[in-house]
Amino acid sequence: MSTPKRWDVLGVGCNSVDHVYRVPALPQGDSPTAKVRITSHTMSFGGQTATAMAACAALGLRAAYLGAVGNDAAGAGVRGELARRGVDVSLLLTRDCANRFAVIPVDEHNGDRLVLWGRDPRLGLQEHEIRSETIAAARLVHVDDEDEAAAIRAARLARDAGVPATSDIDHITARTGELVAAVSIPIFNAHTLPALTGEGDPMRGLHALRRSHPDGLLCVTLGEHGAMLLAGSEVVHEPGYKVDAVDTTGAGDVFRAGFIHALLQGRPPREILRFANAAAA
Repeated sequence: MSTPKRWDVLGVGCNSVDHVYRVPALPQGDSPTAKVRITSHTMSFGGQTATAMAACAALGLRAAYLGAVGNDAAGAGVRGELARRGVDVSLLLTRDCANRFAVIPVDEHNGDRLVLWGRDPRLGLQEHEIRSETIAAARLVHVDDEDEAAAIRAARLARDAGVPATSDIDHITARTGELVAAVSIPIFNAHTLPALTGEGDPMRGLHALRRSHPDGLLCVTLGEHGAMLLAGSEVVHEPGYKVDAVDTTGAGDVFRAGFIHALLQGRPPREILRFANAAAA
């Protein structure tokens, strides 16, 4: 008899306090926009995995978050906001340092943004903090690539426990290949897939990745153009929904939450993409 799962989804990864500045245009060096006046400023709680778990909870999933916060007011704010949004924070770790933060200028005309961030090394998750019984208590595990060694361990433990693992792979390092191999359902963004495979076309990139990742779904997000998924040898593409973008920060995180929700419902690949695209929009 199988043991009942404590959570639908467990997120292992980063959180952040985001300072968002709306500006008339994104700054460009040696140009008329090298200096721009801030239109408005807001502070919000974010980070790839924390945002994805908050979105999963909003979609009705039993979500938990395993990450580290600082022992400052910002860290307390992250903990409080996750709990307020229905995310289980019983696994949250507290470090003796300031919390991770980001400064995000956003173009008020089209929602495009830049992300400038800082993080104390003491906030890093360690491999020994990822326990097999914790991973096995979830129906699905979601990881990002901020602390790669911990993410790789979490994904490998998930595979050993027969638990699917999704990912948010944001940049390429010497260990990205290990992380991709460990994750059963890797999800890339538009710039990481070509950097990993050497293929500029997303369809060719997914097929190239299939040679080293023979099982499971492979997915790449394409911004306003939607997303593409490789299921077996079948390529599924769903265009993005047309919206007036106010701020694109977190759209990829919410895409992954929608993807996870639809996947756990057992929806077919095309419906998974449609739902994830709608959530992101």
